[in-house]
Amino acid sequence: MSRTIRSLLSRLPPSASRLPSHGLLIVGVFALAACAAPPRPPAPPPGGEPAALITADVLAAPIRFLADDALAGRAPGTEGDYLSRLYISTTMQLIGLRPGAGGGTWEQPFELVGITSLAPDQWTFRRDGRSLALENRSDFVAVSGVDQPQAALDGAEVVFVGYGIQAPEYQWDDFKGADLRGKVLLMLNNDPDWDPDLFAGKRRLYYGRWTYKYESAARQGAVGAIVIHTTESAGYPWQTVQTSWGGENSRLPGSTGRELQVHAWITADAAARLVSLAGMDLTALVEQARRRDFEPVALGISTSLRLTTHRRSYETANVVGVIVGSDPVLRAQTIVYTAHHDHLGMRSDGGPDRIYNGALDNASGVAEILAVARAFASLPQPPRRSLLFVAVAAEEQGLLGSAYYVAHPTVAPAQMVANLNFDGANIWGRTTDVVAVGYGKTTLDRVVASAAASQGRVLVDEPFPERGHFYRSDQFNFAKIGVPAVLLESGVTFVGRPEGWGREQVDAWTLQHYHQPSDELTPDWNFDGMVEDARLAFWVGFALAESSDMPAWLPGDEFEAVRKRALGASGS
Repeated sequence: MSRTIRSLLSRLPPSASRLPSHGLLIVGVFALAACAAPPRPPAPPPGGEPAALITADVLAAPIRFLADDALAGRAPGTEGDYLSRLYISTTMQLIGLRPGAGGGTWEQPFELVGITSLAPDQWTFRRDGRSLALENRSDFVAVSGVDQPQAALDGAEVVFVGYGIQAPEYQWDDFKGADLRGKVLLMLNNDPDWDPDLFAGKRRLYYGRWTYKYESAARQGAVGAIVIHTTESAGYPWQTVQTSWGGENSRLPGSTGRELQVHAWITADAAARLVSLAGMDLTALVEQARRRDFEPVALGISTSLRLTTHRRSYETANVVGVIVGSDPVLRAQTIVYTAHHDHLGMRSDGGPDRIYNGALDNASGVAEILAVARAFASLPQPPRRSLLFVAVAAEEQGLLGSAYYVAHPTVAPAQMVANLNFDGANIWGRTTDVVAVGYGKTTLDRVVASAAASQGRVLVDEPFPERGHFYRSDQFNFAKIGVPAVLLESGVTFVGRPEGWGREQVDAWTLQHYHQPSDELTPDWNFDGMVEDARLAFWVGFALAESSDMPAWLPGDEFEAVRKRALGASGS
């Protein structure tokens, strides 16, 4: 029996010795993690300690509080934000964690600048004496990209730049050296996805994210960028753009370099009408953009726009709790569990339900890491490595809380063993599969597969790789500093359900409830799968905390080099 397995068995309470399949689970997790070809998986755990502490009630209670109307949607810098942080920190204290934010505190406060942009009812584009007026919210959404009382476009020329991507590793450059200073760039969402040998095929890379689009346009010296929305390319409907961009948009203080005056989205129908004003066809332009030899197309269209802004400076905070490891050397190394505690607040345009409760997104993720922390805290002796539980702020504003944390970490990046992130739990029942968003990027796959097999489940690739989820949640910021990171989720193959049922549930929820006031805790939630996933998250973290090995990015991964630099700088 290995030292790691003996160590884990020694930490279990005496009652665990009477649960033979519990010990089998432990052996299975570590045996499978060490083998390239996993042996036959052991039987699922019978619910023994410590994972048995993760129950439906333990998960439902935090969600019920955090998603209550009393917190008014948990927008950063509001009373609801404060109450959510207070609830999370007091819960951490109650279950036995220590303050982990430094100086004996639970919170890592930081400042944000919130900008609310007021756009005119119409946005007008002109060419050769003709004009096209697009309607605010129904055709376009536009927000300020600068921390100024007003953002402005003054007779700027509109240029279609395809995907707006410069990717030398794929021999792809949509700009071809064109002078785009002072222009407004019309851009396709997504990245080239029709060839598995070009970029990553259907799997969305960061090049396909709207954040990259705006950053790319700013690097060209443009003054504005308009991203063409389709539900297929974005992974969510137009109403999500309206809600996510229709209120206050926040940023960390200080300039990040070149900035666009205007960040905009436009519907595909409005984009077709805009291109038609230039006497061109959008479908034909898209076909041109699918070739490596594409060059920017000047549309001969000019536009002006004024956005007045309301600015406020405010404070929010990440909530940090820690369980210090038992090994005198390895306790310096930490497994980091994360979930964002914020949501969108309240809608400003009235309606019968104004509160974005954010039950699934992401009160459920917070509930999962609190439940996992409870299970770890129940052990008579902590595992060898330390465990950090970080409820990050302002994710919905652009992953800002995790961005601040990795820029001001409480643990050196080289000492972060892995980041396990949770953003939206399973509310439809048990699955036979487990998803690691980030599959095929790190050796964490092996550990997750081990724990899944011990539950009688299998690890699978993302069911929706085209939606780019790896770059849409907080694990992305940890990856950028080199920490092996994964977003853990249920799969879509549900026990007792026909094939395709799970995908239908996820798609229907996204279309109807994602970033909508209807994201609420309702009586039809089935917690069985969420319980199983949270127990799996415990076992994955324990395997990492007990092992002497460090997970790694697979050779050639985009984040491998930064990890090697971090480890090299630390002497690891």
